[in-house]
Amino acid sequence: MTAHLSVIDWSVIIIYFASVVFVGFRASRKARSHIDEYLVAGRSITLPVFVATLVSTWYGGILGVGEFSYRYGISNWFIFGVPYYLFAIIFAIFLAPRVHDAKLHTIPDKLRETFGDRTANMGAFLTLFIVTPAPYVLMIGILVEMMFGWSLTASVIFTTVVSVAYLYAGGLHSDVRTNSVEFIMMYIGFSVILPYCYIHYGGLSFIESHVPPGHLTLTGGNSWQYIIAWFFIASLTLVDPVFHQRCYAAKSGKVARNGILVSTLFWLFFDFMTSTTGLYARAILPHLSQPVMSYPALAEVVLPSFVKGLFYVGMLASIMASLESLTFVSAVTIGKDLLFRLLHGDPNRADAGKKTMRYSQIGIFVTAVISVVLALLIPSVIQIWYDLGTVFIPGLLIPLMTSYFPRLQVPSRYTFLSMTFGWVTSLLWLLTGFFEGASTRGGYLLNMQPMYPGLLLSLVFYLFGLARRQRMVAATSAQVSEAHAEVDGDDSV
Repeated sequence: MTAHLSVIDWSVIIIYFASVVFVGFRASRKARSHIDEYLVAGRSITLPVFVATLVSTWYGGILGVGEFSYRYGISNWFIFGVPYYLFAIIFAIFLAPRVHDAKLHTIPDKLRETFGDRTANMGAFLTLFIVTPAPYVLMIGILVEMMFGWSLTASVIFTTVVSVAYLYAGGLHSDVRTNSVEFIMMYIGFSVILPYCYIHYGGLSFIESHVPPGHLTLTGGNSWQYIIAWFFIASLTLVDPVFHQRCYAAKSGKVARNGILVSTLFWLFFDFMTSTTGLYARAILPHLSQPVMSYPALAEVVLPSFVKGLFYVGMLASIMASLESLTFVSAVTIGKDLLFRLLHGDPNRADAGKKTMRYSQIGIFVTAVISVVLALLIPSVIQIWYDLGTVFIPGLLIPLMTSYFPRLQVPSRYTFLSMTFGWVTSLLWLLTGFFEGASTRGGYLLNMQPMYPGLLLSLVFYLFGLARRQRMVAATSAQVSEAHAEVDGDDSV
């Protein structure tokens, strides 16, 4: 598919790119003074900026949302909306103030503080896969391919370089400031297309009569086991490094908590717009060969010049916000938690600030290369989300959650085993789906989605550790009681 953009459309798009680059490099001036400024924006993010950066960052899969809405209708909202709202609210109430008060930089920092180096290093490895920007690299590459007519490889490489250039200089300051621009544009973009669809084609009655009946059901024809697996994948919210990083950077625990709650309302509204747009795409263009292009294809049919440019900017802004933020989190994990620690030891010591910053900048380059390779190897946004989430969440979920609640913590050996067996089991289970051929995903072992056995085994090792801790506490209590009894006996003598 090729986009047909007028001079006015191109002007809107160019002004948007220029604005983002200007804001990104302008914000970089603050980032050079201290490592906290570079990694967590000086822990000074206020509520409006917190909401803008979190909302835009957490909604970057816009072409994947369009693909799923086109294929399965309102189940897009049920699968990619409802569970994420639930886990976001849980995070806000139970975790956000605790994460902020920890005053750390990354998830591996917290794992190291609680469970030691071995668990933290494994956590850094898992974090890298969870935050890979590969799906967003793929999506923005597809858009640029369509707009410019380049090859997908050239489009992916070009857009990745442009999207993360200012992160090298500005760190999180540049990230959150550009996110604020992107937040505004993504809402403008999707607010302009729905009125044109309604005026030219009609409202709910038109959609009902032109989409398959299953598109207006919660499941969309998918199995409940598949849907429940996506609900578990939504638990990524609890271990999502971007959520944790924003809470570390918030001005206060109250800002972190309230920011997530307010963000949930914005996500609800944006989900309404994107799901409705997807239904219109299916109703108006029922025979698309590439459902991932449903939003751009709809824009070609219903939008005039200038408005079409705004809509394309809305899609670009949504993707770029996630691409920037995930690239930066991944870069910090590679540079600070892996490379620096491997070569120089503790990156949090007082004299490590400038070196940590330089290694994080190296991490930006490494992240970009890995993401481009993954995007070209797995050319499906939904599949990248599913595979990475279903494999790596089981390893990180229980260890990270318990790290913030001392009463739930178990000895570090059991935490490490819970983490390791969680993700390895899910990975092996996922691979059973490829036994029928290198590129064909068959049925999984025991007809079970890969996330379930991974979570189960992770829970089993955690429960072993919990039982071990309880025995240790009981033994300590008995020793204390015996000591008190001996003292009492000596006193009576």
